[in-house]
Amino acid sequence: MKGTMERGATTPLPPSSSTDVATPSLAARASTATQVVLGVLRIALGFYFLWAFLDKTFGLGFATPAERAWVEGASPTTGYLSGVEGPFAGLFNGMAGAAWADWLFMIGLLGIGLALILGIGMRIAAVSGALLLVFMFLASLPLTTNPIIDSHITEAITIIALAMIGAGDTLGLGKQWKKLPIVQKNPWLV
Repeated sequence: MKGTMERGATTPLPPSSSTDVATPSLAARASTATQVVLGVLRIALGFYFLWAFLDKTFGLGFATPAERAWVEGASPTTGYLSGVEGPFAGLFNGMAGAAWADWLFMIGLLGIGLALILGIGMRIAAVSGALLLVFMFLASLPLTTNPIIDSHITEAITIIALAMIGAGDTLGLGKQWKKLPIVQKNPWLV
């Protein structure tokens, strides 16, 4: 029970609320090497999202040629979503090229990427990143290399795990972010 004394203990137990931003994260209790690896993993996943945003915005020539750049007036969702053939083809084909879908997709890529790289807003990044990745998984159906799971699902689970263990605190601004008054008042912003 919160705030009670264990038999023989001399101090109260710490609060167990998952929204208590003062409680040390699992990552903070891990070894320094583990913290660094988790921080690097978080940054790498963030760069994955940020790079997709940059390439689609400016047509850097990797996945998006210059003539299909968002700044050139091309739609970042048209190519991928118009080619969906699986059980959700109608849904995704209907979204392809819609201005609202383009903006939502691009804001999501940028926001998720920056949040993960900086280690701030990890809960929001986990929810929105997992949601985006699940939609990409559904658009990939039927799977060709594994009939059950693909990298979208493993990446979604990884982002959720990183947020749950507080991986934004190492090699990131998570500790400073959690001290901000607005974050203290709104723990969902952690």
